[in-house]
Amino acid sequence: MAQGSDSTDTSYTKSPSPGNKQGSSDDVRKVMRREKNRIAAQKSRMRQTQKADSLHLESECLEKENAALRKEVKRLTEEAKYLSTVLSNHEPLCTGLSSAPSDLLYPAHHSSYHQHLTVPHYQL
Repeated sequence: MAQGSDSTDTSYTKSPSPGNKQGSSDDVRKVMRREKNRIAAQKSRMRQTQKADSLHLESECLEKENAALRKEVKRLTEEAKYLSTVLSNHEPLCTGLSSAPSDLLYPAHHSSYHQHLTVPHYQL
């Protein structure tokens, strides 16, 4: 059936003999069934296309999020290296480290604990 043609057009179907009404109703049913099937196929293709488009958009969003997270991991790794270097440079100078290891865990108990230590805010 050509696109845009009327769904009741049966010119392409075999004409039943004038006395055979059963054949005519079978042809109408066949045409209607084909039209319903054509519409269902169109809807199915449309849903499939929409699903593919949706998955493509989701994929792009996830790739952007992944790139941002990788960038943050890199920044945090560099910051951790920097802070580790600052700590290792400070350890030999710090007199508080040799007194009691528990002071490192509970610095709030000592008001003057490491007031001399000033570390500039880490920036990339």
